[in-house]
Amino acid sequence: MYAARLLLFPLLLIVALAFSVDLSGLLFQQSQLVRISQSVAVVFMLYSLINHFVRNKLVRRLIVWILIPASILHIFDLLESVVAYLDTIALEVGNVKISAYGVLRMLIFGSLLFWLGRVSRTAGQRIIRKQEELDVGTREVFAKLFEVVLVIVIFILLLQVLGINLTTLAVFGGALGVGLGFGLQSIASNFISGIILLLDRSFTVGDYIELEDGRAGVIRELNMRSATLETFDGKDIMVPNERFMTGTFVNWTHKNKKQRYSLELQVAYSTDLDMLFPLLRQVVAEHPQVLSGDSVPIEERPDAEIKQFGESGIDILIEFWMEGVDDGSNRVGADLLLMIWYALKEHHVEIPFPQREVTILGKTQ
Repeated sequence: MYAARLLLFPLLLIVALAFSVDLSGLLFQQSQLVRISQSVAVVFMLYSLINHFVRNKLVRRLIVWILIPASILHIFDLLESVVAYLDTIALEVGNVKISAYGVLRMLIFGSLLFWLGRVSRTAGQRIIRKQEELDVGTREVFAKLFEVVLVIVIFILLLQVLGINLTTLAVFGGALGVGLGFGLQSIASNFISGIILLLDRSFTVGDYIELEDGRAGVIRELNMRSATLETFDGKDIMVPNERFMTGTFVNWTHKNKKQRYSLELQVAYSTDLDMLFPLLRQVVAEHPQVLSGDSVPIEERPDAEIKQFGESGIDILIEFWMEGVDDGSNRVGADLLLMIWYALKEHHVEIPFPQREVTILGKTQ
């Protein structure tokens, strides 16, 4: 409200000059100078409006470099002459005529359309992703389709602004087809692969994906060309969509976020296993992120068993289930190893070191 007071003086000046135009026309039969003053007041009001209300850099630049100069040219009746001159600077290719005025108009309206498109895309995708009645995969499909439709609409509007007839797109379509067969084939393949992956719901945002080369991460974003995998050490892996179609990958959390993990340790042969196994199950079950209790199926409860008899001791296998992936914020394995270490020390359970028996063959003196 306070900022609006700054526009009060320019607005009152414009109104006063409007009355002055009529008054000078009645008294002196001449109002051209007053009209020019009124136009200058309008320009002054635009400057005030920009300085106090417009925060977007693109809109500010359009007003400062386009709207205000055009207003000034209009004040001195030069706008039509400048437009006519720019329209004479043209390049004709077949039935297509491209003039300097058309290019300038395309740059102006194109910048505005792309800005509106970006704002619309962000707002539209935000609205789509808030529809809780749809699952995550469906929301992503609609969000990407909305983005594609928006790009096509902006492209058609730009052609109309440039003055290119849509019938001339037949030649462009042929050239585009040849381009897709050569240089743009990879781009088209990644785009189509992304749509297919979203439709068949092989994965979605939030899934934990492991690639063939061992790299893994959580899918944070699905783009038209690639998917972004965020690793637990803060890195982003950009994976082309085509790779998911032609290669194999492991989706850890596709249908069920519950995962089974295992820990291994070795104890001495003299260890009382009847005491050790209940102890390990109890220690693992005490961790808040480990699934345990009577409500959990018996096959998903913490378990400890003999894996094999090693050279230096008995190899023990500990298995447990948890919600999510054992890494990052869900780093459970390291916590359990520390808890097991304290429990083994408290109960004097020995963790053996490698032992070797050396037999010397030959006569003794």
